[in-house]
Amino acid sequence: MSNTRQEPWDLFKQIYKDLNGLYEQAQSTGDYSTVATSNWVPAVDIREEAERFVLEADLPGVDPSTIHLEMENGMLIIKGERQLYTPETRAQYKRVERAHGSFYRRFSLPETADADNISATEKHGVLSIVIPKKAVAQPRKIEVTVH
Repeated sequence: MSNTRQEPWDLFKQIYKDLNGLYEQAQSTGDYSTVATSNWVPAVDIREEAERFVLEADLPGVDPSTIHLEMENGMLIIKGERQLYTPETRAQYKRVERAHGSFYRRFSLPETADADNISATEKHGVLSIVIPKKAVAQPRKIEVTVH
């Protein structure tokens, strides 16, 4: 067995370094959607298709009626809360590993997004948000006629 020396402040230094890195990344890119502003942060996938953007967020255990979606100044905001237990049943738990509490995510939408026609559905704990593109942003095929 080897002796290793543990420095008690190493953990705090690493946390500071990680948080500082997140802040610097957000400052340089302008993307604050990954900065933790709540108890937990749901994982989100975003894809771009020819006529729309699709955002999918993992929200297992969240009642869809409690999810709040807002559009404000070009920002899509998703917020809500996941309750794992009631105060009466809390004492029964010996271990709690699943994240719970409030969540908050926001995403800057491009100018090509049609904010007036955003739709959202939930299936099996996955929130799907469809953001259509404006008609002017879509490529238009022009036919060449032969005379």
